[in-house]
Amino acid sequence: MHERRIGDVWVSAIGLGEMPLSIEGRPSRQQALRTIHAALEAGMTLIDTADAYCLNTGEHGHGERLVAEALATWGGDADGVLVATKGGHLRPGDGSWQVGGRPEYLKQACEDSLKALGVEAIGLYQYHRPDPKVPYAESVGALADLLDEGKIRMAGISNANVAQIDEAQRVLDDRLVSVQNEFSPDFRSSEGELEHCRSLRVAFLPWSPFGGIGRATSLPERHPAFAEVARAHEVTPQQVVLAWMLARGDQVIPIPGSSRPETAVSSAGAGDLMLTDDEVARLDGS
Repeated sequence: MHERRIGDVWVSAIGLGEMPLSIEGRPSRQQALRTIHAALEAGMTLIDTADAYCLNTGEHGHGERLVAEALATWGGDADGVLVATKGGHLRPGDGSWQVGGRPEYLKQACEDSLKALGVEAIGLYQYHRPDPKVPYAESVGALADLLDEGKIRMAGISNANVAQIDEAQRVLDDRLVSVQNEFSPDFRSSEGELEHCRSLRVAFLPWSPFGGIGRATSLPERHPAFAEVARAHEVTPQQVVLAWMLARGDQVIPIPGSSRPETAVSSAGAGDLMLTDDEVARLDGS
């Protein structure tokens, strides 16, 4: 699989989104571990997780502990894998997602993530979602402090608009390396942020590239053009979606979620799929 860069680290062009392995509807722990191992064996060297990938507050850090266990039990070189995690979301246990952007909360969340992952420094730490009750600069300022203290090696943000990207870059003294926003054939409202990241040479990590958990199988019906291009290449429509995203720019690194080893391997295979300019233009307009 081809590689792309986040900050000064080269990773696989497609990463694994760990969320489906930890939230509602998640598979057994054994299947979750097999899925992560399959992704790693297929060449994925980026795993995206978060402290809030869990069912409730009592098991915050579930996804991070799962990733740590998977890396510890994998027979390959775990040192070559970049684990990206996030802080700033809470799961109260009623199925909802709440935000927490106070600097002191984010710093404690980072400490908890360090323990859950079992590392001295987190490879990539991202502010999960803006908190309307806290000035954005204050929240991102916590990441700047964590960088200065050596507790995180790289900093990113998630669910951010163009103005917030610029503000984060300013607060971080040009050390922002990634923006993780929703982007898919269904949801293209982040086009502006994607293009802005291209101009800044900041990695753009599309989450839910297939339109959300449980919606991957219905993608051909929602977007026939992707199914038609898939038939021409004898691949899956989901692989075409990922290849289309990669064609949007060298800074784009999609992170599809998987709950089964087979889908993780299939996603990894999209890294070698090359679409023609005409196909990309057709999908852009679909």
